[in-house]
Amino acid sequence: MTLPNQENSRRFLSPVVAKQITTGHVISMWLPATSKPASQGTARAGRPRPAPSLHAAMACDTAFRNIASRCLRDLAAHHEATSGGDAGALHEMRIALTRLRTTIAFFSPMVAGPQQARLADELKWLNTHLGAVRDLDVAIERLKEINKRRQPADYRSWSRKRAETQRHLTRALRSVRYRRLIKSISHWIERGPWSTKRGQQAASQRACPVTEYSARKLMRWREKLIRRSRNLEEIGTRKRHRLRLLNKRLTYAVEAVADLVPASDASRLQATLKALRKAQRSLGQLNDDARCQSLATTLGQDGELSRILLSSKREKHLMRAAATAYDKFAEMKPFRI
Repeated sequence: MTLPNQENSRRFLSPVVAKQITTGHVISMWLPATSKPASQGTARAGRPRPAPSLHAAMACDTAFRNIASRCLRDLAAHHEATSGGDAGALHEMRIALTRLRTTIAFFSPMVAGPQQARLADELKWLNTHLGAVRDLDVAIERLKEINKRRQPADYRSWSRKRAETQRHLTRALRSVRYRRLIKSISHWIERGPWSTKRGQQAASQRACPVTEYSARKLMRWREKLIRRSRNLEEIGTRKRHRLRLLNKRLTYAVEAVADLVPASDASRLQATLKALRKAQRSLGQLNDDARCQSLATTLGQDGELSRILLSSKREKHLMRAAATAYDKFAEMKPFRI
């Protein structure tokens, strides 16, 4: 992974906004729910975006606003195309939402409170709607991959289910509840109660240099992931799912603060992300297969599909690949911030 830098970040922003980010000023983030996607619905899934520009002396409150605001911009940018049924935009919107939720979790000691808890519930509601359609998109692609070497399957029931679920998502994205959520979280990022909370501890959390805080937080998340990934082949499906979420959370957190990593540790950062992504890919494929099988059962089309999707040979291969990636990750010397 090439480290983000300030010049790359500014290419995607207006001169005024780029200057505000660089100087640590607050950026107004209220975006209407009808914002058009940057690519008019042709966003390619998985393309990394430049992270907000951070610097060593930046305080945690400013860093949080910069990172969270960028996630919210990405979320709003794909709203209209996702409402219209574009699968690529849906994927990008869900990634932006996950990055936003990760950012809130990363800075949770500073931003925690009743309003944060209410917004977390609303973000979970949005994620549920996005995830329902995304699961079907992934399942249909998986079935097409399987059937390249087999008799073509009848996708009509899957297509009907996808269209039905998309209608529910479109209603949610065009609802008053969604517009209220975007407006509320934008205001909360900028001027939420966390930003004016009194007391020495709250003030210290906001003023703490982001480098100092990130180093501690990433180390704790790293140790937790290593601990949970031990004896991977012996843990159950539910724990494996939670491990996958921990992996994704750490990956997004590392990417968010990559600007803070010195150039001398760039290769170590790249190796860390490579190991995390390899483990994530294997665990993600296992999760996708399980979701596909579950959906097939719901549609009454499991049959032989269950044996193909959840074959012991494929499961062992993917588990072994994930375990190898975690072994390498645990052996790596952490990069510096």
